[in-house]
Amino acid sequence: MTLKIVGAGFGRTGTKSLKAALERLGFAKCYHMTELRENPAHLPYWQEALKSGSTDWDALFEGYGSCVDWPAAFHWRALTAHYPDAKVLLSVRSPESWVKSIQPTIFTTLRKVSELPPGPLREQRQMNYEMIVERTFEGRLDDDDYLISVFNKNIQDVQATIPAECLLTFDAAEGWGPLCRFLGVDIPDEPFPFTNTTAEFIENVKARAEALKGSS
Repeated sequence: MTLKIVGAGFGRTGTKSLKAALERLGFAKCYHMTELRENPAHLPYWQEALKSGSTDWDALFEGYGSCVDWPAAFHWRALTAHYPDAKVLLSVRSPESWVKSIQPTIFTTLRKVSELPPGPLREQRQMNYEMIVERTFEGRLDDDDYLISVFNKNIQDVQATIPAECLLTFDAAEGWGPLCRFLGVDIPDEPFPFTNTTAEFIENVKARAEALKGSS
């Protein structure tokens, strides 16, 4: 199997909802950050990609038809070069709502990486810390204006690089229509799957933290 869709949007742009939507439309499985947490054996591939800019993408994405969210979105240039026939989904939302969402969710978990006990989850978070905090945002997590400028620049870079006919800039609030037209599939007779709100994210993080305490 080869990737048919590469997601290039940052985390907290509706990527979990987009994962569910793509899998419902037949582009399964869809690789999302949650896949890394559930498959610790994938970590060495991502570590290698972060170090060298590439890895054995075909082995990493075996069984997957699409990808969204970090860490894949960090490597959208390498992935679109490796899978030249793939369509690109650039998930977006208003920059102001994005920064309000990412601060209490992804950034809060990454700030606490040193508090985790040794193990696969800590190694994954450390890799994400380097990728997101250091390389993407230069450690400036408290500077919302700078974060928004990086967010906007990623959108501009993707739009300037990917041919228009191969790219959909997509806000999950738009629902099935633009996504299904872009992918050439029928619109399902069901609501678009909205999931992983800020509140849900925080509750899930708390639940995993409690589970870790219980296993220690």
